[in-house]
Amino acid sequence: MKEQEKIDYDRIAEAIDYIRENFRTQPDLEEIAGKVHLSPYHFQRLFTDWAGVSPKKFLQYISVEHAKTILKQERATVFDAAIETGLSGTGRLHDLFISIEGMTPGEYRHGGADLEINYSFAESPFGNILVASTSKGICYMAFVDEPTEATALADLRTHFPNARFRQMTDLIQQNALYIFTQDWGRLQQIKLHLKGTEFQLKVWETLLKIPLGGLSTYKDVATRLGNPNASRAVGSAVGDNPVAFIIPCHRVIQSVGAFGQYHWGTTRKTAMIGWEAARTAG
Repeated sequence: MKEQEKIDYDRIAEAIDYIRENFRTQPDLEEIAGKVHLSPYHFQRLFTDWAGVSPKKFLQYISVEHAKTILKQERATVFDAAIETGLSGTGRLHDLFISIEGMTPGEYRHGGADLEINYSFAESPFGNILVASTSKGICYMAFVDEPTEATALADLRTHFPNARFRQMTDLIQQNALYIFTQDWGRLQQIKLHLKGTEFQLKVWETLLKIPLGGLSTYKDVATRLGNPNASRAVGSAVGDNPVAFIIPCHRVIQSVGAFGQYHWGTTRKTAMIGWEAARTAG
């Protein structure tokens, strides 16, 4: 990410933080722009370029009341839309492309022994990311917030301590990264090759059925799995998601409408929810 882009990204992140913390008072454009030391005109243009909507509209998308409305509207269909209604719009298209293949018990037990993993660093609307793949699919994707890429790579190695790693961008990674640009015409079927328990894999498969711009709760996910009392276990599995954004754990929020915590930061989760809502708004 270039220096000016990094400055702009940090300003937008600061603005989103401010909006998230002060949405109850409905801050106006001048107030938010002042917090990031920009003129209202410059801030409005910068924010709209990034989010696709004005700061005022974004404020609406990330308010608790709006989240509650989405939950209420989507409660009956949030998991069924992609399966039963087919393509109800390009916003849901990517959910039908993604499939999960679990690693073999041997691969799981032996820390990825005999696996060859390619990895690369890339840019996304939500910051730099590290993406890794086996010959069968994406096995890891994480946002890189540390000052050095070496730290992010070390985190990847802890997931597969016995694998062989090579820094290389392959077609599997390229196909997966198109999801950030909504370049649906260039998307081939995305496959995920994940290490997880049977329960974790079921939770992650269920998350893939939450449509772009939709939200769900931990209890709803647990109910879909046939165990409505397993919200805490679902929360743990959501937190252990090894593939940022593609498996949309950011679309799971608290039942009261609050967005809650996120492995890669609450500000980033807020940005993702608002960004997706802007792209699916009719």
